Amino acid sequence: MSALDVAIARLPHGADLALPAYQSAGAAGLDLVAALTEDVILDPGARALVPTGVAIALPDGYEAQVRPRSGLAARHGVTVLNAPGTIDADYRGEVKVLLINLGPAPFAIRRGLRIAQLVVAPVVHIDWREVPRLPASARDAGGFGSTDRPA
Repeated sequence: MSALDVAIARLPHGADLALPAYQSAGAAGLDLVAALTEDVILDPGARALVPTGVAIALPDGYEAQVRPRSGLAARHGVTVLNAPGTIDADYRGEVKVLLINLGPAPFAIRRGLRIAQLVVAPVVHIDWREVPRLPASARDAGGFGSTDRPA
């Protein structure tokens, strides 16, 4: 697997925290941690914008996607509200994670807690070619459950 050189800056409130890191050799996402100055209690149905204490400079032609951590979602119902959140190559502000608690109990977000994953991926820009009619396909205009219908 090849590595992409990406600049990262630790912000003052994240200086003592670990940089985003892969948790296994085959992991696609780097774990992001909460750079909170005090705990945040996320009540059921509530959301919070959680700082990570880092800013990144992606190369042109790449994006970063902020995705939920499966363990938080499965055990507590805590997930990323705008999943996946997109960080564009020209954004230089702090990476923040919009979390929501869809679970039945309050959830404590503590400093250093792994709260989300960051997946970096190439981006392809397109040029629209407007046509009067799209070419036919086997699925055609079927959507929202159309592939589950019996023939």
